[in-house]
Amino acid sequence: MRLHRLTVTAFGPFAGTETVDFDALASGGLFLLRGATGAGKSSVLDAVCFALYGEPPGTRRASRLRSDHADPRHLTEVRLELTLGGRRLEVVRLPEQRRPKKVGSGTTVERAQTLLRAWVEDAGEGVPGWRAVSKSHQEAGEEIHRLIGMNRDQFCQVVLLPQGDFARFLKADSEERGKLLRRLFDTERFQHVESWLAEQRRAQEVSVQTGRARLRDFASKADQAAGAGAEPLTEEQQEDVTGVLAWAAVLRSEASEQLSVAEAALEGAGARQRAAQRGREAAEQLAARQRRHEQALQQARRLAEFEPAAERDGLRLAEALRAVGVESALRLREGAAEARERAAEAERRCRAELDGTAATPEQLAARERELRAEVVRLEAAGEEERRCARLDRDERSLVADRRRAEELAEEAQDWLAEFEGELSRLEADRSGALEACARVDRLDARREELGTRLTAARERDSLKVRIGGEEPRAAALRTAALDAREHCLDLRDRRLTGMAAELAEQLRAGEACRVCGSPEHPAPAGASAGGRITAEDEERAAASRDAAERAWQQADRALTALRVREATAAGTAGPESAEQLADALEELEREHREARHAAENLVRIEREIGRLTRERTRRQEELRGAEEHAAVLTDRLRKLEEERSELEGRVAAARGESASVAERAAALAARAELVSAAVAAARAGAQALARLEEARDELAKASAAAGFPDAASALAVLLPREERERLEARLARHREESAAVRRELALPELAEAAAREPADLPAAAAALAAATEGLGRAHAARAAAAERCTALAGIGRQLNALAAELGPALERFERINRLAALAAGTSTENRLRMRLESYVLAARLEQVAAAASARLVRMSGGRYTLVHSDDRGGGNKRSGLALRVVDAWTGTERDTATLSGGEGFFASLSLALGLADVVTDEAGGMPLDTLFIDEGFGTLDEQSLEEVMDVLDGLRERDRAVGIVSHVADLRSRIPAQLLVRKGRHGSTLTLAARENS
Repeated sequence: MRLHRLTVTAFGPFAGTETVDFDALASGGLFLLRGATGAGKSSVLDAVCFALYGEPPGTRRASRLRSDHADPRHLTEVRLELTLGGRRLEVVRLPEQRRPKKVGSGTTVERAQTLLRAWVEDAGEGVPGWRAVSKSHQEAGEEIHRLIGMNRDQFCQVVLLPQGDFARFLKADSEERGKLLRRLFDTERFQHVESWLAEQRRAQEVSVQTGRARLRDFASKADQAAGAGAEPLTEEQQEDVTGVLAWAAVLRSEASEQLSVAEAALEGAGARQRAAQRGREAAEQLAARQRRHEQALQQARRLAEFEPAAERDGLRLAEALRAVGVESALRLREGAAEARERAAEAERRCRAELDGTAATPEQLAARERELRAEVVRLEAAGEEERRCARLDRDERSLVADRRRAEELAEEAQDWLAEFEGELSRLEADRSGALEACARVDRLDARREELGTRLTAARERDSLKVRIGGEEPRAAALRTAALDAREHCLDLRDRRLTGMAAELAEQLRAGEACRVCGSPEHPAPAGASAGGRITAEDEERAAASRDAAERAWQQADRALTALRVREATAAGTAGPESAEQLADALEELEREHREARHAAENLVRIEREIGRLTRERTRRQEELRGAEEHAAVLTDRLRKLEEERSELEGRVAAARGESASVAERAAALAARAELVSAAVAAARAGAQALARLEEARDELAKASAAAGFPDAASALAVLLPREERERLEARLARHREESAAVRRELALPELAEAAAREPADLPAAAAALAAATEGLGRAHAARAAAAERCTALAGIGRQLNALAAELGPALERFERINRLAALAAGTSTENRLRMRLESYVLAARLEQVAAAASARLVRMSGGRYTLVHSDDRGGGNKRSGLALRVVDAWTGTERDTATLSGGEGFFASLSLALGLADVVTDEAGGMPLDTLFIDEGFGTLDEQSLEEVMDVLDGLRERDRAVGIVSHVADLRSRIPAQLLVRKGRHGSTLTLAARENS
């Protein structure tokens, strides 16, 4: 990086435009920047930093960059030409500042501006010149930072070498050195590594603690599952996974032995229960057989009592069965008589419907055939009649369709006739809306301006009121200050007058006067009429005067600030009053609302015009379609009328006097059905009469065959079928029950059981209950033992799985815990208790110390070198960033704080230069062709100054320029190229000065 030209306007102490030509100034490689204190030497460096980074060095605020001496019409500007990365660049920056308004009075805020340009060989038409790179603050800053490779803090430490900072750095403790090194070398990533390792340690610790908690939980579950008699887990085993696993294995072994014992007890209890079950079953079987024998005896006695009634029912059933053959013939005759009566009635009803005709069945059948032939003929005519009806409906439908098409065409024509007028109206509305949009934009600008002026006018009026209140107070404080000053002067005069009286009081006869030396005192001075004034009185008056003047000055500054604000507000507001501006703003707001309301209709009007255009196209297409459709319908109507006229003649001949062909066909079909029904009824009556005669003959034959003299005798003993079936079932049931009772009483086991003593069921049940209860207890014991084994086996599997999972977690935790402790400097393995970031910074400090020692050896005549020390600080302070100076004359190391003023300057300058080299290498090796060294040379003697100048001459190698900012007079004669900063009442100026001769 090489600086070429710096131009500042209204910047810092420079009221006008000042230019520094670094190419001419640094042609010899070394130049001096000198001037009186407060002239603005450091402001030149501030301007360089501001041009590159948009901010001055350190904690100075960008808002205070404007010169208080500058003309208000001149804007503060810094322009810097430099070479970065082989590119010639120009950076122009203007901070945010207030300037007079171009129109009207008052001031306005000029926003910050940035312009980055590059010199190119072809800026247009083959001519070299400047080409803009960016006007963005952020883009320009990123590009410059990329080319320099350093942030602002690093640049200020490396290029603008502040000796005071490095003097403090030289004698600071490790913590303070770490702050500067951390800022310069950007070791935040190592802090992130430390934080990440600590976070990972906490996370792994949580995982391990969770695993150990689960291990204790499983051990507690195993202890509960094992029961009260199990061996407890010791505290040592609780913390050891292997110990818990071994203890769990012992519990499983004991539970397995208990399961074997419980299974043996269960087998014995099962045998006893089965024996008791067999005893109870035997008692229940004996009791059941005894009950069956007793029930059989009771059933035999009941059947013997029913025997006489069964014999009577048997005789009655035999007579009824003999008359069963006559029953079917009798029912056949009765059915035939009923059928003959129904057939005769149907025949009479059919003939009555045929007007009481007496025709034979053959005549009626011939008439039916004639009627059905006529119905068949009329069916064809009916189809033609239905065709006429369909044609009539089609004709009406076509007429309606044609009428709708004509109406649609007429409606489309009417709409198209009105379209042009509506479109013209909307076009006019759109023009008005577009004008309203333009008015809204114009009114927005006016409204913003009026709003700003109204706010300023109100502030102006408010400030006037405050100024009116503050002016009397400031005048009173000024009067009080003047009175206090006059009183103080009066007291001083009175005291001076009274000093002779004080001396006269100290005179003694015969003693020499302290003023004239005479032992005689003819006319000693007397005290003043107002009393004696002491020094304390004068001091109190002076204090009162100072307090009154401070109060007046404070009030005067506040009043001046109010007047400045009032003038600024008045310039912004203009001559109008706040009420006039408010009325104007209200009127403007009304106009704005009206214009905005009109402009809001633009979208709606555009949509309406689009809709009308689309509707016009649709209506035109609709008109063409309707006219074509009406022509097609007219042609179809003509053809339908011709077909319908032809069919109507044939249908009228077939219809006759009936309303329709279908009606006539239906009447003839109904007549044919009546004739057919009459024929069927006559034939059915003849057949029913014949069947009745046959049934009568069959009944007489059946009565004789059954042995009855006539049918009436058979009917006397005949029983209904349900009664016969009931008697048969009762007699059969009696016979079956009697046989079953006989078989039951003949069984030998029932007889044997009846001969024995009654069975004792309660005793057998009690024995079975006792055995079952014992079996239940054995089952419960066996189930508990099995459940215990299952639970312990499951817990054992979970413990094995947890052990397999917890083992790697413990290894990971041990590894990450060790790394985190090493990085944090808390591990016993970290002998120096040095954090990771401090370790990196210590490595950088070693490089800085080595680079600094190369120059310090030359400056100190080979006596001093700087070394980095890992020694711990006092108390609990960690090591890593200590500096020691090695004295080659004594061969000892000592603290850098023991260096004298000149030696300290050697060391701090060496550190600054060494740090510049290391930071430059760290930032990517960007060559720094321009350096500034600020002060510190006043502490050197002539020889030391020569040695320092030799080192600085070495910096000029490889075409490097070094600027020295100093008051030292010897440097004026040693350095030929000088930039002189002169301060004056109206601001400072910059001029090139020649070397002064010694």
